[in-house]
Amino acid sequence: MITDFAKQMIETWRLGFIATADADGNVNLSPKGTFVVLDEKTFGFAEMRSPNTLANIATRPLVEVNFFDILARKAARLRGMATTIDRGTEKFEKLLPQFAPLWPDLANRFNAIVTIEAQTCQPITSPAYDAGAKEEDLRQIWCGKIAELCQC
Repeated sequence: MITDFAKQMIETWRLGFIATADADGNVNLSPKGTFVVLDEKTFGFAEMRSPNTLANIATRPLVEVNFFDILARKAARLRGMATTIDRGTEKFEKLLPQFAPLWPDLANRFNAIVTIEAQTCQPITSPAYDAGAKEEDLRQIWCGKIAELCQC
């Protein structure tokens, strides 16, 4: 089940880091910026140029995806079984309307949609919270840091 916290994280940031493993067990971590929540237990991303990720999923479909709020220093970790749905299939066409409106300039480049049925869904927080930090204070600190970085 995808928690409300994880759903909000996915829908706010859309960027997730997916961990897959190849046939030899070598881990691959790859960012994907087209994630959506499809239903209460399924989420996925539109694939454009991820041949290694797709090859790994074909061999070992168990994946883990992390979504990170860089300002609040919170994350959601989801693990589940991935399925690749290729362009040109009926299922792809059925799922496409959940992705295309969010990325209309990229939709014609989607080669596949990868769906992931969540088996586990866990929140992650920074140790700063253990020390008494408040989310609004962390947001202010990290917004300031980003503003500093953006003054190139």
